Amino acid sequence: MDRDSYHNCCSLVKIPRQSYDQFWSSHFVEYIDKEISYSTFFKKYLLPNHPCVFSRRFTEDWRCRKQWVTEEGKPNFQTLLQEFDETPVPVANCNAKEYNANPKLTMPFKEFIHYWKEYIQNGNSSPKGCLYLKDWHMARDFPEHNVYTTPVFFSSDWLNEYWNTIEVDDYRFVYMGPKGSWTPFHADVFRSYSWSANICGRKKWLLYPPGQEEFLKDTHGNLAYDVTAAELRDKGLFPQSDKACQPLEIIQEAGEIIFVPSGWHHQVYNLEDTISINHNWLNGCNIDIMWQFLQNELSAVQREIEEWRATMDSWHQHCQTIMKSCSGIDYGEFASFLKIIAENRIAFLSACSSANTECPRHLSETLTALGSHHAAFDLQRVVHILECLICSEDFKRLDHSTLNLQPEVLVQKIRETIHSTRGQHLP
Repeated sequence: MDRDSYHNCCSLVKIPRQSYDQFWSSHFVEYIDKEISYSTFFKKYLLPNHPCVFSRRFTEDWRCRKQWVTEEGKPNFQTLLQEFDETPVPVANCNAKEYNANPKLTMPFKEFIHYWKEYIQNGNSSPKGCLYLKDWHMARDFPEHNVYTTPVFFSSDWLNEYWNTIEVDDYRFVYMGPKGSWTPFHADVFRSYSWSANICGRKKWLLYPPGQEEFLKDTHGNLAYDVTAAELRDKGLFPQSDKACQPLEIIQEAGEIIFVPSGWHHQVYNLEDTISINHNWLNGCNIDIMWQFLQNELSAVQREIEEWRATMDSWHQHCQTIMKSCSGIDYGEFASFLKIIAENRIAFLSACSSANTECPRHLSETLTALGSHHAAFDLQRVVHILECLICSEDFKRLDHSTLNLQPEVLVQKIRETIHSTRGQHLP
């Protein structure tokens, strides 16, 4: 991040996001074929929360694009089998529906490839249905492979930084599926950003700007499973579907990367045999969207069990427990998440100021590439969300003895860090 971008953003409390009206009418998404600076991407796409597509030139040096793909542009089954063979992988059945998603099972990688070959030979059909290898943590399971490099535009990634720090999980995935495999209508975890690169094959994306999903819910408030289904035209089932705008349709070619902004619901089809790499990620530009999502999730849980409020001991803690089981995180872990992100940047800025302070190497490389201005921007965003958390009545009701931080203390520590480093490397 350059100095001008930092000074333009440092006073922001609420991120200003432009209207999404342009996408309703023009159905146009910007295509990036030439080199652009990180600051340009930050200002034009991250802050306003607008989608874009990067050309294949941004992935042409990736090893997976050379080794996982045949000269004809098809998946190289032989190489893939040599690399992954008996590895257990998650596989979804696109022909089955379970709670508005596709049910998954785990099978050896070689068994999936055997199925895929037969599926192609049988004219893209199988009695087993249309199977789709998805949400495979390949980078976590095979860290030595280094088959791709995260583009700098997506490197300010708090979500995977947090999970790497606590060594529990990650949100980096590989998808492999035959022609006809697809993913039902959804928005990404925690309303995160996502980026998706086609290693080979083609995808069709249907994207709806934030807010449009409200028109695509049935009479029970459930999100549509398939936005192309005829049942959406049934006013008795989907009474507001005619108010929704037409989706932004994007055909993603081999080698291209699509940036999907926060809260943009989407449905995706593989138009050919396709392999893709997907990351979900968060940073200072969309952490407020995640915080709003968490508040909405908690409110929904509270409404569901409101009738037991007077009779249930620790009702508020039960709400947090249910929320975590549904969404994957509660307020306590969210506070821990913010603490780790803040402490990493405090350590980085301190290391910039003192030769005696060290920052973890993997973080130092990323934070150095983005610069001290970006670290300071991140800290200011953390302060804003921590202050919102401190003011939250639901957060106040939690048992703070179980938390590994005092938000007020962390806020003060961040402010002292920014103040002490200003003038040294934050002109």
